[in-house]
Amino acid sequence: MTDEFSFKLLATDGAARRGEVTMPRGTIRTPAFMPVGTAGTVKAMYMDQVRGVGADVILGNTYHLMLRPGAERVARLGGLHEFARWPWPILTDSGGFQVMSLSKLRKLNETGVTFRSHIDGAPYELTPERSIEIQGLLDSDIQMQLDECVALPASEQEIERGMELSLRWAERCKTAFGDQPARAMFGIVQGGDVPALRERSALALKGMDLKGYAVGGLAVGEPQDVMLDMLGVTGPLLPADKPRYLMGVGTPDDILKSVARGIDMFDCVMPTRAGRHGLAYTRRGKVNLRNARHADDPRPLDEESDCPAATDYSRAYLHHLVKSGEALGAMLLTWNNLAYYQRLMADIRAAIEAGAFADRAADISEGWAKGDLPAL
Repeated sequence: MTDEFSFKLLATDGAARRGEVTMPRGTIRTPAFMPVGTAGTVKAMYMDQVRGVGADVILGNTYHLMLRPGAERVARLGGLHEFARWPWPILTDSGGFQVMSLSKLRKLNETGVTFRSHIDGAPYELTPERSIEIQGLLDSDIQMQLDECVALPASEQEIERGMELSLRWAERCKTAFGDQPARAMFGIVQGGDVPALRERSALALKGMDLKGYAVGGLAVGEPQDVMLDMLGVTGPLLPADKPRYLMGVGTPDDILKSVARGIDMFDCVMPTRAGRHGLAYTRRGKVNLRNARHADDPRPLDEESDCPAATDYSRAYLHHLVKSGEALGAMLLTWNNLAYYQRLMADIRAAIEAGAFADRAADISEGWAKGDLPAL
């Protein structure tokens, strides 16, 4: 293991990249999918299960943890790794997206954003400096700059205003973060769906010489082709020797197509949220266990999976659990979903190393298109 944060590019296949992010708490194999542990827990999962399906890193959320139980309390209890019993790398987001999306009463200015908690209405202020301070109290390994995520659709003027503010906040976050060799702070490219603004944001952040770069403000309701177009604009402008993280993405198809455009890291609540609502991700595409067609089906979810949730329980039993509202249903389907996502990432990494990414991506997509097993 290393005492310093580093990124090494191991192989490329077209624009697709295979690499490793290394830091004192462990190595992140890229392309990587980070399970979302919003409030210090990956919902419906034990941490040893999360590690067991192949996750190298999880995501924690500054906004939720600052509200409850509080960053200072987590620090007193040994930091988020000790608190949540996850000794491997943790990335924390800045809290900016949640402030914009969850807090109805908020006021944004150059200093930062003031808002009221969605839990109890208590007032808070989040500045770039305070966001970095909170992430430090949580003891996260990769910390994100505070930015403003402008919801799309929006006017070009509004997108430009948010992008420029985010760049100024990035400079303040960099100063607040200081020199921490074992950790990293990533900047966030903004610019909405305007290519020229994405270019300006990417080049300005590149000039700050940060340890990694994220693409934000996408997967917020715009069509997939718009997201992919913006990645096509942004990716070539970012340093090849730094990790690239697409925030909040996404579906397995989003991931395949974004890897093809040079993205290294992903996170999304989709696999865990879907698991809690009866939806399973498989090599045959999505399977809705709420459907009555599964009620008498003794077959497993996926006989070729390496996850016990997919092989050891019948579809009939999973359907019963989901329809009954049993917690075990959410647990098993979340386990399956995260295992599927991690298996997909391992498949992608192997294909890039073999120089066969395009062919493998086509095979995976064809499997989804064929659909689930016929009903009995």
